[in-house]
Amino acid sequence: MDEGWLRRALAAKRDGEALDAPTWARIVEGYAAGTIDEVPIAALVMAAAIRGLDDDEIVALTEAMVRSGDVLAYPHIAGPVVDKHSSGGVGDTVSLIVVPLVAACGVPVAKLSGRALGHTGGTLDKLEAIPGVRTDLDPVAFVAQVERIGCAIGAQSDRLVPADRKLYALRDRTGTVASVGLIAASIVSKKIAGGADAIVFDVKAGRGAFMPTLDAAGGLARTLVRLVACFGRRATAFVTDMEEPLGAAVGTGIEAIEARDFLRGDDREPRLAEATLAIAHELLRLGGIPAAEVTPRVLDALASGAAYERLGLLVQAQGGSAAALDAIAPHPHRVTVGAPRDGVVSAIDGVAVGEAARALVAADGPFAGIRIVARVGTPVRAGEVLAEIAGSSLEPRRLAPAFTIADAAPPVRPVIDAVLRDADAAVSMKER
Repeated sequence: MDEGWLRRALAAKRDGEALDAPTWARIVEGYAAGTIDEVPIAALVMAAAIRGLDDDEIVALTEAMVRSGDVLAYPHIAGPVVDKHSSGGVGDTVSLIVVPLVAACGVPVAKLSGRALGHTGGTLDKLEAIPGVRTDLDPVAFVAQVERIGCAIGAQSDRLVPADRKLYALRDRTGTVASVGLIAASIVSKKIAGGADAIVFDVKAGRGAFMPTLDAAGGLARTLVRLVACFGRRATAFVTDMEEPLGAAVGTGIEAIEARDFLRGDDREPRLAEATLAIAHELLRLGGIPAAEVTPRVLDALASGAAYERLGLLVQAQGGSAAALDAIAPHPHRVTVGAPRDGVVSAIDGVAVGEAARALVAADGPFAGIRIVARVGTPVRAGEVLAEIAGSSLEPRRLAPAFTIADAAPPVRPVIDAVLRDADAAVSMKER
């Protein structure tokens, strides 16, 4: 086989040139089919991460990855089908809450989710902590469930953007995950293949996120919204705070408990509630619900128990049971982390908390984890509880440094830093 074209393409990208759409299509098709091995593709993604991808390249790569597998459709649903995506955070239980909530309000949600990456949690892992629940739904079953009960949360299958699945694993191994163009193409290719008509993106910014600054998160948010518009779909991107964990619970199973308790009305942590309700409102707006009806529908779905009932239906449809959902509880072994002195909690290291929770789950099971008691801005006295550890494998002294105690409270940070809607974004990508 003549591989001169591939060497020339690699050299061009290495030198900062843009590759045309036919070249990207040829590369992705060959890699997905196994006729191009990982060595040149590793070189290509490294060059793309260093040199960047222009708008046309991002569109071309996204198109090629979508074409590598099936594209889902929902023929028995008359209105829009929506999805949401988080760029990864700590204590981010929004998906488990918002999917059944939005479905209970009358807009179907087809949620393709991922697993934990690094210190961040994965929605699939949280859902699978509920006994019996499975997320490996084949495309036919996934579509049928969305049409039947209005929602599904499933994993990417071998038939949906298989090229992205291979490419993401390679990027993870080669240290090229953090590239805006590659991230955007990966995310949007899955959403288009999943058949969503509208998508809400939650792009995290801060020390606990993959995008550490507001500028970096804003750049990814704009790219995602513009890219979705190129495929004739609608999108909104929120830039949200991840300087501290979003919710109080950190760990797969205890985050599932937090989602259950939120929908049941047992406990609604304010920062988590603010992010969740904002995303739910936007999904309903994009789903065609009149603006005047959005808030009443959300409040009614929560107050009536319809949203919690829909979570139970989702759990049952995916192999679990309502009884199992009601019965989940944190690991029985509990210890607390105390404040070393009087003062105010001025910072919480989300990366340290996320990594500690992940290690707890690995050692003590899915319902081990960490519950944050004192949030940023909370006054504490020496010895007062900062966090509770569920599980026996983590000593409190190892978690204590994740909390910074100062003499004065830091400025209050908003949960939502920016909102970018498709109608406000100037689409400068390839004309469709």
